[in-house]
Amino acid sequence: MDEETPVFAIAVAAELAGMHPQTLRQYDRIGLVSPTRTAGKSRRYSMRDVMQLREVARLSSEGVSLEGISRILALENQVADLTKRVRDLEHTLADQMLRSSGRLVFAAGAHGDVVPLRHGTRAQRRTEVVVWRPLGERPARVEPDDVLGDD
Repeated sequence: MDEETPVFAIAVAAELAGMHPQTLRQYDRIGLVSPTRTAGKSRRYSMRDVMQLREVARLSSEGVSLEGISRILALENQVADLTKRVRDLEHTLADQMLRSSGRLVFAAGAHGDVVPLRHGTRAQRRTEVVVWRPLGERPARVEPDDVLGDD
């Protein structure tokens, strides 16, 4: 059972929310907090509905109009739905990345750039020789055998 499961009859939901059952009926009529209905058309409230009813009571006591409360609840519901969607997409992406055989790994290039690599391959290293010379000194001729050390 989760917070979305409709389990509470109107009398129980009203008691949990600290309201009169007639107030819950009114809120249902105007679409403020709409519970699910059973096959026999009786109202069933979830724990989330009860929490929204408590939020309605709090906002109402602070002087927010029913229209304002309706807008606030709609935005809160939208945020909750989008948060759930993002979480689902993150799980899907993580699962996909774990199952993907062509995963990419990133390494730093010679000039600080980012280089994508296939999983299991190594970055190629530069092997050329760089010789430092003070300014004005003539370059000496370097033979490949001198660099490689073949004596």
